[in-house]
Amino acid sequence: MKKLVAYITSGYPEKSFTVDLALALGENGVDTLELGVPFSDPVADGPLIEKANHASLSLGFKFKHLLEISKSVAPKVDTLWMGYFNSFYQQKMDLLIPHAKELGVSGLIIPDLPHEEALAYTDLFQANTLSNISFVAPTDTEERIKEVVADAQKFIYMVAYTGITGSGVSEDLAPFLASIKKYSQTPVYVGFGVNAKTAKEKVKGADGVIVGSAFVEILLKEELSYKQKIAECSQLAKILKNEINH
Repeated sequence: MKKLVAYITSGYPEKSFTVDLALALGENGVDTLELGVPFSDPVADGPLIEKANHASLSLGFKFKHLLEISKSVAPKVDTLWMGYFNSFYQQKMDLLIPHAKELGVSGLIIPDLPHEEALAYTDLFQANTLSNISFVAPTDTEERIKEVVADAQKFIYMVAYTGITGSGVSEDLAPFLASIKKYSQTPVYVGFGVNAKTAKEKVKGADGVIVGSAFVEILLKEELSYKQKIAECSQLAKILKNEINH
């Protein structure tokens, strides 16, 4: 069974909604949830996620809200924190990582933390049995891929193309996938540009998909009630899970 990872922006439109949505997604096919940490300059994210980030921050999102959401969600749905390094660094990593473990969070995804700099935190993550998700991109050399995936945990985040999330460019991922699988037994999940239309194609040869912009687009629909947003996201999760497994 191939896995579905869903990204949602924490605190948008509000904290309690994020909890309700997260639990609903967990009941409708999402295997792992990425709780996005709103950040003012989300460089790896497309316009939709950037818009949701800014909206959450303007509504008063604080890091403590992520902790409160995680306390309700992580015991019931496998939960990762996805955010930019400054957000975590300001919380003091040696305090934050043990706290994440206490809350039941299983790992972090930090797109702007280079592999070489992440190595400084390896012992901290391992001591708390948390994963620091590794990224590989099509621009990486084979030597680079071998180095990055050597100790990859939980899954390898395979960037489906060079660019930002949500733009849906298609390309042949088979050679890239093969070079990753040559050096690691860790599952490979495809992210960037994955939606209901592209999921079946993108997941070929991979072990799962990571979907963000398609869910956030629903969150940004101002004409929908909270209940309708949760229903639409749940339906999308079911469709995606079915697409990647049939």
